[in-house]
Amino acid sequence: MPTSSDHESALRGVALRVTRPRLAVLAAVHAHPHADTDALIRVVREDLGEVSHQAVYDVLRALTVAGLVRRIEPSGSVARYESRVGDNHHHVVCRSCGAIADVDCAVDETPCLTASNDHGFVIDEAEVIYWGLCPECAAQHGPETFRTSRKTERGTT
Repeated sequence: MPTSSDHESALRGVALRVTRPRLAVLAAVHAHPHADTDALIRVVREDLGEVSHQAVYDVLRALTVAGLVRRIEPSGSVARYESRVGDNHHHVVCRSCGAIADVDCAVDETPCLTASNDHGFVIDEAEVIYWGLCPECAAQHGPETFRTSRKTERGTT
């Protein structure tokens, strides 16, 4: 886990002023990967006391633009933030409880997927989200029941 000194160096390294809110938000994202903004606000408030929602949103935006955190937004979910940046990894999301975990690329190149037609874009990242049930939800609900209900939703049998 990075230290406060590491966070200060990271902020300076991307030409961001070192402030208590920036340090607290960066530490919260490192400590709580894939947390949403509300969860991060609670963690930051435990550290700093009162801090506005807008201040945390502004810090998250600045950290994301600077490349110190990554924003992900799985379909049907609020934005989540993580400190794992620059390695083109993907995610697996539980359809039942919403748990999110990192998934490394299967191929060691960036991006790990090749577009069939790039339309002239210079592609530097591929985003893949795998969907399913986490081990706890699969044990509770039974994966076969879930697969059958998903096929019915999509109109397939």
